[in-house]
Amino acid sequence: MKRHWPWLFILLLSSELAAQTEKRVVEEVIARVNNEIITLSDLERARGSLRREVTEDCRDCAQAQLEAMYAEREKNVLRDLIDQSLLVQRGKDMGISVEPDVIKRLDQIRQQNNFPSMEELEKAVNASGMAFEDFKGNIRNGLLTQDVIRREVGSRIIIGSDEVQKYYEAHKNEFHRSEQVYMREIFVSTEGKGEGEIPALEQKARNLLERVKKGEEFSELARRYSDGSTAQQGGELGVFERGQLAKELEDVVFRMERGDLTEVIRTKTGFLILKVEQRFEAGLQPVEKVEPEIMNRLYFQKMQPGLRAYLTRLREDSYVLVKPGYVDAAGVASTPIVEVEPAPEEGKKSKKKKTAGQ
Repeated sequence: MKRHWPWLFILLLSSELAAQTEKRVVEEVIARVNNEIITLSDLERARGSLRREVTEDCRDCAQAQLEAMYAEREKNVLRDLIDQSLLVQRGKDMGISVEPDVIKRLDQIRQQNNFPSMEELEKAVNASGMAFEDFKGNIRNGLLTQDVIRREVGSRIIIGSDEVQKYYEAHKNEFHRSEQVYMREIFVSTEGKGEGEIPALEQKARNLLERVKKGEEFSELARRYSDGSTAQQGGELGVFERGQLAKELEDVVFRMERGDLTEVIRTKTGFLILKVEQRFEAGLQPVEKVEPEIMNRLYFQKMQPGLRAYLTRLREDSYVLVKPGYVDAAGVASTPIVEVEPAPEEGKKSKKKKTAGQ
């Protein structure tokens, strides 16, 4: 299973490369995306992150296998940098603001790395060789990219009931289950807070519970207000069998039915609200019980080609230039490349795509 390392840990690992690239007086520009640029050091950092990711994904692999995996995925590194630039620019054009989510994500990183304050996190980031504002900018761009994809691609994916039924019939063997519950959470953290602040945090949790009871969407409230690491996934915790939860929680949630909510639960680090999204009795699950899971599977099957088509349209309305000697896997290889001087005064929206390729 793929593991996701804390952002700061990845940053610290790459600090030596960042320090080396800072010493360069002139950056080599390898691609232009409208009025934005991608530099050689951007590409080197992305390659370094990919190599660490491949190593982490396959810890027991032989070196030759790791190199083959890296070589295959490295072909798309520049393409992915260009894609992100296009998506970030589109998000800015749409007027999307993710600043509250940036602050929340920074606090999650602080907690994951056991820093007592945001000031300590900032010191650690600066000490690693990257300016804290650049670190925040990377987080901001990632969140902005996710929001654009959700609005522009995800919201247009439609899955019919006939598709769900067809998938169910073809994969029935995958829906035999032991007794399970599928849950979401809203978590209000008390970590690092004084005793005088605890009552207000408990009241915040109770207010969120009341809002859910009055009809507001649990996943949306989790996304906006939860302090847990699951916030960006709408509080999704996943599926649990008996024996996988703390006894006091198991005794509560396995008595609950679909849609039921717990009361506010006090934990060592905060206040927790759980929602049972689905409950599975042992045996073959009826289609209506597994429909959300099937829809998620079909959604992700359609997401990648849908995203690729969307990015193709963005490229058609953009100016993308790749320096000779570098390969953009989504570019048009037959188009000749002509070096031009940067023209900051030219507007993005009126530009047509000039060149893209290797």
